[in-house]
Amino acid sequence: MSSAPSSLFLRLRTVTTVAVVAASALTITHIVRADAPKTAADYTADPAGMIDAYRHVEAASVSDAIEQSLHVKTYMSHRMQSIFPTKFAGTALTVKLVKVENHDPNALSGMLSAIDSGGPGSVYVMKVEDGADIAGMGGLMGTAMFARGFAGAVVDGGVRDLPQLKKIGFPVYALGPVPSTSVGHYKFGGVNIPIDCDGVKVNPNDIIVADQDGVVVVPREHAADILVLAQKLDNSEHSMYPYIEKFHSIVEAVKQFGRI
Repeated sequence: MSSAPSSLFLRLRTVTTVAVVAASALTITHIVRADAPKTAADYTADPAGMIDAYRHVEAASVSDAIEQSLHVKTYMSHRMQSIFPTKFAGTALTVKLVKVENHDPNALSGMLSAIDSGGPGSVYVMKVEDGADIAGMGGLMGTAMFARGFAGAVVDGGVRDLPQLKKIGFPVYALGPVPSTSVGHYKFGGVNIPIDCDGVKVNPNDIIVADQDGVVVVPREHAADILVLAQKLDNSEHSMYPYIEKFHSIVEAVKQFGRI
């Protein structure tokens, strides 16, 4: 008679143990999958996920990854400055303005239509021919980009209406603030064409990565491979900070992690 409760207890304990083991296995499986780094093939198959991942790596690591793998310079110079500290990544929508005096009221219509053709994640990349002292964009254009979900703008020229741009929090890199206008002095030269922006070739749909270190252009055809390498460089550098703080030696840190 006394064996029945014992038998029931053993069965309950066995069921409980199995349940705990099964739950632990599920938990471990989930953790492993979550922590597994994505490959270049994964990012190629998921362009939106790739852009999002680029938002979390540093421009310096992206620049280093490009130099190491492609042996080219695709970062813009120190002249390209943000109107406020920012960080973004997105796909290039390129626009070119050609310098020519004119009285054509429609001379810049294409520039405005280009904005209306973009959407979430677009980065407005503009070449203003000989335009360091000409505002390629201002508050109205920036407000339109902000409303359409653009990630930001990069202008090889000037920018104006900074109070409005700062008010709405729309990030713009440019050669500097100027009060001038392009109206009457420029004509629209094309949209989504290859351009030279501060000495760097930018093709439509290239990936633009920008933070407080500057602006980097990632050639679209190499974007997935560059991202994976940039993530590795980021991880190495971020691991070095506590190592240096603990052991007080950058020399030993470089030996340990191979990153500088």
